[in-house]
Amino acid sequence: MGNHGSNLDDILAEDMHHWYNMFMRESPSGLITLFELKAILGLKGLTENANSYVDQVFFTFDMDGDGYIDFVEYIAAISLMLKGEINQKLKWYFKLFDQDGNGKIDKEELETIFSAIQSITRNRDIDPEEIVTIIFERIDVKGEGEMTLEEFIEGAKDHEDIMDMLKNLMDLTPVLEIIVQGRGK
Repeated sequence: MGNHGSNLDDILAEDMHHWYNMFMRESPSGLITLFELKAILGLKGLTENANSYVDQVFFTFDMDGDGYIDFVEYIAAISLMLKGEINQKLKWYFKLFDQDGNGKIDKEELETIFSAIQSITRNRDIDPEEIVTIIFERIDVKGEGEMTLEEFIEGAKDHEDIMDMLKNLMDLTPVLEIIVQGRGK
């Protein structure tokens, strides 16, 4: 399982005992704080945007809002990233993009998130400004400069190239590999 050749889709097929042991090894208290998550992932010296993206990811997965990710939230997060249906993933992306929580995403929010993701994943295949322009040209058909959840989901599903760009840009496989292999790599 520890090598790059392994298929991450098979990860959840591992028994829960294995996942629980790994979780407890990383966080003996049974709870992961934001600080611990950054340490597990080896995230140091991030840009301000990248740092706030990691914060946003953490708070998105901290479903009960208690400031910790417990084992159930941890498994739910990994499950969503690996096995989630497209609607679930798009809702999660939207929640992540909607930094101010107003129920809409604008160009600035999208560009900030995409830039932050790139500084974490080191995936610079797509220029954030370019993808934001394409997304808004195709999905924001009313030209309002912002999108609701429904517009985002319907628009993304209607354009296969946008879905491919989102999947490529939002690929958290490198992050999952760090979690799966443990930080003692």
